[in-house]
Amino acid sequence: MLSVIIPAHNEEKTIEAIISQVNNLPIEKEIIVVNDCSKDHTAEILRSLSFNNLKVIHHASNRGKSAAVRTGIENSIGEYILIQDISVGYGLNDYPKLLEAIRSLSVDMVLGSRFTKMGFKSIFLSIIFGVKLNDWFSRCQLMRRESLLKLLPELKSANIAFQILTKAIRKKMRVIEVVISHG
Repeated sequence: MLSVIIPAHNEEKTIEAIISQVNNLPIEKEIIVVNDCSKDHTAEILRSLSFNNLKVIHHASNRGKSAAVRTGIENSIGEYILIQDISVGYGLNDYPKLLEAIRSLSVDMVLGSRFTKMGFKSIFLSIIFGVKLNDWFSRCQLMRRESLLKLLPELKSANIAFQILTKAIRKKMRVIEVVISHG
């Protein structure tokens, strides 16, 4: 099963649509939304939703995206975990492709890549980390639960997607890219 973690802060305009889109995907999943003390109507919207596979957790104070992601991971049960950034809707229709890759290739992480060739920043980071990737800043990442739990104690940065990727590489985890749709 896939656990989709959705950290949310003041997302009243998009939260219901993104949850519905994820819910409609034809895969077994749980959706965990962590409301990081939104000041708009996000909490009310979340309370009004009634999907069987939806779990909503409310932070009493704004603890930041990293803490919201950690809370979601700690409350997930899926074998695979994907962190869905609300502000970035790309990759939604590619969940099945990402799951197929992680299952069939026995890797720790599948990075949804928006690019088929490397730009300057990717070349630079590939040299520094010794791993060739086209999209170092993708926010579409699927990981095996046991691999992500090994990284959890070290995750503190607001740019959690980049931190997950670089820590996975430093720990010699197997990371691959799969081209995804975007735009």
